Amino acid sequence: MNRRTLLGALAGTAVAVPALSACSSGITSLDGQGGASGGGGSSKGGVTIGTANFTENQVLGYLYAAVLEQAGVKVKVRPNLGTREIVIPALRGGDIDLLPEYQGALLNYLDPKATAAEEGAMQNALTLALPSGLQVLPYGTAEDSDAFAVTRETARKYGMTSLADLKKQNGKLVLGAAPEVKKRQVGVVGLKDVYGVEFKEFKSLDSDGPLVKGALKKGDVDVANLFTTDTDIEANDWVVLTDPQNLIPSQHIVPLIADRKADDTVRKALARLGNVLTTAQLTELNRQVDKDKKDPEDVANTYAKQHGLAT
Repeated sequence: MNRRTLLGALAGTAVAVPALSACSSGITSLDGQGGASGGGGSSKGGVTIGTANFTENQVLGYLYAAVLEQAGVKVKVRPNLGTREIVIPALRGGDIDLLPEYQGALLNYLDPKATAAEEGAMQNALTLALPSGLQVLPYGTAEDSDAFAVTRETARKYGMTSLADLKKQNGKLVLGAAPEVKKRQVGVVGLKDVYGVEFKEFKSLDSDGPLVKGALKKGDVDVANLFTTDTDIEANDWVVLTDPQNLIPSQHIVPLIADRKADDTVRKALARLGNVLTTAQLTELNRQVDKDKKDPEDVANTYAKQHGLAT
């Protein structure tokens, strides 16, 4: 099934997210203490992994596949499905079983009023906010946060070092980001609520991809929403604005899985990956795909073999 066909099939479930209810999955942590047992879940019938529509999430999806296959689980990867508004309803509806997620972004999606910022507190909050039938497994060492970046020239021109400085140029600057950022707390909504920032224009582009980065380079946007693991930030000498009011929460990588597939085999395999993969390594894997134009699946499989996660 090609991407267009798959997205069409999922579109019906993406229209609205059903009302959320508390999940009894318990608290999970990196050391594996707490959390739910395998319960009635079973991966014997295979696990379908979905990913969002940006490089890093695709790499993570293939890493999940590599370690699960090593554990004897039959896997299928459906990459590049789209945004959280598409993939989470697909997970709940059974189209996919497992997603690579990010603690803070997922919590903000589920509960925009959540105040937890530290990884342990967020894991607990996620456990309570998740819809019935879903759970988060132990979060990993690697993390990747949202970032709002400007060119070095723009930073110097306006004396910008932090998100608070954007308010001084209210009504003058253009923000470029993925369409959903316009309505997200870590986006236009939060920048206004927390920092009082108002932009001249919002340009709907892509998620840390060639469109938004190209627009920042050309000056078509003044501020771009990127990810901290993006090697283009350093390569282009872009300035990531600091976040003194902690609008952007911690973003450790965390597997989001349907209860129906969360058995001990899956838990142990993903926990092993989470303990091994570092932020620096994840950044390098992104570079190989974005800069060296390598295939995300090949990059993930090579990493898994090099680090003893697959054979």
